Amino acid sequence: MKNWVQFRIARPTNQLAEISKFYGEGLRLKTVGSFQNHNGYDGIMFGLPDVEYHLEFTQHIDGSPCPAPTKDNLLVFYIPNKAEIDLVKNRLNNMGYFAVEPENPYWRGKGITFEDPDRWRVVLMNTEGLKNT
Repeated sequence: MKNWVQFRIARPTNQLAEISKFYGEGLRLKTVGSFQNHNGYDGIMFGLPDVEYHLEFTQHIDGSPCPAPTKDNLLVFYIPNKAEIDLVKNRLNNMGYFAVEPENPYWRGKGITFEDPDRWRVVLMNTEGLKNT
């Protein structure tokens, strides 16, 4: 495993344009790649600067079976700067996305939880002053 340098988490969506706005404009993740009409699929990949971990979203021309996840399926971003979390929160609010109550009480008061357009949950976790979260 020492030679592994990259991984990608991929999932389907029927709302590629809205997903792209949420993760690109709202969370300001960097677009690291995209494609159109590859065997009937369009897609976009997001990542963090200088990190080889990517999120990929795909949409098939015929639609995708994309059932809503449970409320405890989370993508957690650990962010040490509370001011940065506030900036992201305000940007998402301006886009029409507002915090939701987390399913697991662990996240209450420590982070802010949002639902993306497909109702997958994203937590912005404040790690300022915390060790080993």
